[in-house]
Amino acid sequence: MPFLKVLLCAALAYVAAAAHAEPGVTDGTILVGQSAAFSGPAQELGLEMRQGAKLAFDAVNAQGGINGRKIQLVTHDDGYEPDRAATNTKKLINEDKVFMLFGYVGTPTSQAALPVFTEARVPFFGAFTGAQLLREPFNRYIFNVRASYFDETEKIVEQLVSVGTKNIAVFYQNDAYGKAGLAGVERALAKRNMKMAATGTVERNTVEVAAAVKTIHAAHPDAVVMVSAYKSVAAFVKAMKKAGSATQFHNVSFVGSRPLAKELGAEGTGVAISQVMPFPWSGNVPIVRDYQKAMKDSGAKDLSFTSLEGYIAARILIEGLKRTGKDLTREKLIAALEGMSKIEVGGFPVAFSPKSHDASTFVDLTIIGKDGNFMR
Repeated sequence: MPFLKVLLCAALAYVAAAAHAEPGVTDGTILVGQSAAFSGPAQELGLEMRQGAKLAFDAVNAQGGINGRKIQLVTHDDGYEPDRAATNTKKLINEDKVFMLFGYVGTPTSQAALPVFTEARVPFFGAFTGAQLLREPFNRYIFNVRASYFDETEKIVEQLVSVGTKNIAVFYQNDAYGKAGLAGVERALAKRNMKMAATGTVERNTVEVAAAVKTIHAAHPDAVVMVSAYKSVAAFVKAMKKAGSATQFHNVSFVGSRPLAKELGAEGTGVAISQVMPFPWSGNVPIVRDYQKAMKDSGAKDLSFTSLEGYIAARILIEGLKRTGKDLTREKLIAALEGMSKIEVGGFPVAFSPKSHDASTFVDLTIIGKDGNFMR
């Protein structure tokens, strides 16, 4: 009878422990979920974001993980479509039982996931989007690594106005992403008592730009700020040049700098892109040197802003997980991340707090050179 009693107590203790175990966390693993475009016209963005993140996760796993737990990245392809992103998010939370979500790619896809992860109280970290909807209203489950589109468009307009540019048009993707960038440009122009010269749109995952080219070219803008993905932006730039336009072309960072340069080829020279990550080809920042070495060791040839963003976001998350300690729960991770105020991760500033989950406001400006490389 005593033996049976011991067995019963052990079984009850096991059941109680299992009932209180955090989803996605075992003694040896931490499951992290990602929905992104791994196919379709925006696939390079998802592939590069995942590539950079895996380099960081693989490195920490090779050293034994975090408190003995190795990070396992579970990914699902959403093709940059909101409905698929929402479905993937439900699957990641309810079926895959991930601990948290990481590295989503895009505003419309993140918007579709937002009510799902908020209701489930699952942390959503390091999305590849600068949309305001992930910043306002404040959501304690969302942590943004990159600067906002408001930060980027302010920097672009500031630069344009400083050199005497007066007529600024906007070409934007007709969805939450494009409208977020449009709102940023409107905000920056209003701050300077300026009005937009013209606007034109393109539907997500298409390259139907003829109507936008006709409207914007007719306004003879000095510059066009473009808020779309690389395929449609390349089509727009080529069509504008074919129509005889000599305007300046500016992009926000989400465009996908490396794939855009590739799509444009010789016609990319002089096209500008705002960036929210350090320059991937520079050795001035320790975390960039780490990224360069990791890329080289993995056999990867093409450095990029997007894979660097995946790497930096993963490194910041790893630091947060380390600070959480052995007893890993979602609530304790949130508290640990909120404690990462005014610190640097490999030289990259992080400024999370209980009132702000926005790590950075860093924005840099680059242009595509004659050889397809990037210049600052």
